[in-house]
This record gives sequence, structure tokens and C-alpha cells, in this order.
Amino acid sequence: MAEITAAMVRDLREKTGAGMMDCKKALVEANGDMEAAVDWLRKKGLSAAAKKSGRVAAEGLIAVASAPRTAAMVEVNAETDFVARNEHFQAFCAAVAELVLTVGDDIEALKNARYPGSMDLVEGGTAHRTVGEQLTHLIATIGENMSIRRAKRLHVSEGAVATYVHSAVKPGMGKIGVLVALEGPSEIAALETLGRQIGMHVAAARPEALDVSAVDPSALLREKDVLSEQARASGKPEAIIEKMVEGRIRKYYEEVVLLEQVWVHDGESRVKEIVKKAGANLAGFARFQLGEGIEKQASDFAAEVAAAAGQG
Repeated sequence: MAEITAAMVRDLREKTGAGMMDCKKALVEANGDMEAAVDWLRKKGLSAAAKKSGRVAAEGLIAVASAPRTAAMVEVNAETDFVARNEHFQAFCAAVAELVLTVGDDIEALKNARYPGSMDLVEGGTAHRTVGEQLTHLIATIGENMSIRRAKRLHVSEGAVATYVHSAVKPGMGKIGVLVALEGPSEIAALETLGRQIGMHVAAARPEALDVSAVDPSALLREKDVLSEQARASGKPEAIIEKMVEGRIRKYYEEVVLLEQVWVHDGESRVKEIVKKAGANLAGFARFQLGEGIEKQASDFAAEVAAAAGQG
């Protein structure tokens, strides 16, 4: 039996895109022959993932999970909306969201975490797949490129972290997910109810910052520059221009700062007033919308066919 080194496993993984355990198994089966190991993976359908890795994945699901005083959210992308209805894909998203509760929201740490319930036969016994290896297996099984794009975990020492999913395809999964962290001595049920209401507000109003101090300084500077130029176009004195800009900046805060926004549920109150009335402190929030920021490629079917036939 040829010695199977870590470098051999790494090289095979880079060549095929298959999981670490699958690569080791292939090398064992092929007695260390690299090309035979590639063929073994191809026959098992496990090297197909590498061919799909360049394709744009902007569909998929946002999944949330909860634990006492903690909640987590993850975005897992696929190429088509059809995959979001696949029960194996949904189970993967749910499992990864649960793992974020304990592992945290660092994607690399998440990929290296043990995936629950998965086992592979290896030399000398069995071994658990990592999340990354399970994802590769899923890509090969379903036939689409997929990726764990981002994750978020919020925790409070006293209070609750509520979750909200807009237009859920099933409990805890949909295309927009929100986490809301509320601190305070109020009853947990009351905080969770308020948190879900704030989550609905966040889903609709798309705030960019929790409070004024959290506004991106560069975004604020750009806004001031634009507003100043607009005000100067009126021909008014600089002193008046300065006051005009101050007023418009307040309006800007009302648009992008969660605590300054008008509460969508009544159209009158400020979010900060609602939170204060509940005797709570809004400690943080996160909003994921599926595929936001991913540049989707326009499909040219004729070009794809020509390329596949070697004519493009």
C-alpha cells in the first residue's frame, strides 16, 4: 500500500474540487496513483464540483436559527431558484445555520467545522465530513455551483435575539432574513415579539446603520458633499447653506439609521421611541437579502451551445 501524504490529498483536491475525505479515499482506492484517483472521483460524480465552481450562484436561501439569547443567520447560494426547493439543500442550509450558533460567523471556520450526521469510510475506520466537504458533495449530487456566502451571529447577555424571515418558503428559510438583538429586563416573550416587529420593519425599510454614530463616515461625507453642491446651486449665502445641509443631513439619518426611522407599523413614531417605551435597548441588527450585490450573468443560450460544441 502506497503512503498517502497530506500533500497528495491537497493536490487531488485542487485538481478536482472534491472534499478532503473523498480525495483521501480516492487515493487509497487507487493505491496512490493520482490519475486513477481522479478517475475514481469522476466515476463517483465527486469531481464535477470543480467544473461548476465558475458559474454564478445568486439564488438559494437565507436560513436562521435560534438559541437562548443568541440567533444566527446564513446565506447559502445556488444557481437556480429550483434548488431552493430541494429538501437536501434546505436541510444543509438549516444545519449550517444551527452550526453558526456555536461555531460563529467566520466562513472559513464554518467550512472546517464538522457537519452533523455525515460519515465517510476512510482507511482505519470512519470520519466525519466537514461543512465544506458536505457542500462539495451536495454540488456533485444536485449538479449546481453553490457557496456559503456569509453568516452572522448576534448574542446578548440579558434579553433576546429575535429572527424574522420575509416570505418564508418554510419555517426559518426565505429570501430576506433579519436578526434583532434586544437587551433589557423585560419578559423574553415580550422582547421576542418586539424583535420580530422590528425585524419586519428592517426587512421593509432597509436601514444601513443602528444609530447615528454607526453611519459609515465615507458615506456621510459623500452625502454632505452632494447636499452642499445642491444647496450652493440655490445661490444662497454660506451661512444659510450650512443650515440647509444640517437639515438635510437630519433627513438623511431618518432614511438610513434604524433608530431614527419612522416605525413602519404606525407611520408616526420613531423606532427609538418604540424601543424606549418597551424598556429595552436595541443592541444590534443584521439584514440579509438573497443575492444582493452579486452580479448576475445574462444567459446567452446560443453562445452557450456554440461554446459547448467548440464553436465559440
